[in-house]
Amino acid sequence: MASKRSTGNLKRWIVFEQREEIDRGDGVTVASWVERYRCRAGYVHLRGGETVMADRLQGEHSQLIFVRDCVEAREAETDWRIRDLDTGRLFDIRDVTAGEWTDNDRRWIDFLCQSGGVAG
Repeated sequence: MASKRSTGNLKRWIVFEQREEIDRGDGVTVASWVERYRCRAGYVHLRGGETVMADRLQGEHSQLIFVRDCVEAREAETDWRIRDLDTGRLFDIRDVTAGEWTDNDRRWIDFLCQSGGVAG
């Protein structure tokens, strides 16, 4: 059984970013990432399974990033990304699971993420 999460597991600072189209003023729009929310997060590195192994062969790394449940974090969707402020590493958000744990611990939001892909 996995250990219970606590605020002590939130060892990293992350930023949720959303892609926006910005008009330059000359009729041309440019896509840019805009910061939406900063918070502390914990990481769980996924190690097994066919999908995880296939991702590694393509140079991608799958992991679970979890944060405390809050209104701002609930706004994040799969077209957003997460940036680790300590390392600068970028993560595409692939799936969001809010308060649906098997142990009914609704204090956390889980983000299934991939790095090394097209985030950026």
